[in-house]
Amino acid sequence: MTGGERTRLHRLPERGSYDLETVHSILDAGFLAHVGFTVDAQAVVIPMLYARSGQALYLHGSAANRTLQTLATGSAACVTVTLIDGFVLARSAFHHSMNYRSVVAFGTARSILSAAQKVKALHAISEHMVAGRWNEVRGPSRAELEMTMVVEFTIEEASAKIRKGPPLDDEGDYARHVWAGVIPLRTETGEPVPDSRLRVEVAVPQYLNRLKVGQ
Repeated sequence: MTGGERTRLHRLPERGSYDLETVHSILDAGFLAHVGFTVDAQAVVIPMLYARSGQALYLHGSAANRTLQTLATGSAACVTVTLIDGFVLARSAFHHSMNYRSVVAFGTARSILSAAQKVKALHAISEHMVAGRWNEVRGPSRAELEMTMVVEFTIEEASAKIRKGPPLDDEGDYARHVWAGVIPLRTETGEPVPDSRLRVEVAVPQYLNRLKVGQ
């Protein structure tokens, strides 16, 4: 579900969205989530790769990973994803801002124990990063699956917050002779850099040539 007391925007509520399609589009455009939880009365936030499947997020790491072990107990957690779209430069220091799209999601997680389900989740994460890669590389061995922990974080409540457009200055500042506007920011792919131990006859795969990441 989206919207609720935990995710209800009180400041600048006009920037909020509780539309499921909007929340999913932001999650699908991102790659790095910040996962917040509490352990031994200490708040912790850890960056993690993820992939979305319906109303769930897949997270993975070492079987000894404290974050995943804590999440797997079903304790309350919060996942955030933020995409930065630009610096907003105003005519006053006070009104400088950023254009962004973000999601805050609350929920609980469970450990995925089935080897087949683990593979399915790891496949989703791999394809979210680089579509087509999974079918070309060696899949995880039984030993590697045992060393890997995968959790499924179920989104119980979520909201999106979006800031876009030009700076919003005080009316009296618009006459100032100061440049104002937006400096766009993008995350995008560059030219593939081959591994130094790559066999010379191995060409760059077509799915990498087609890969275009742009937020």
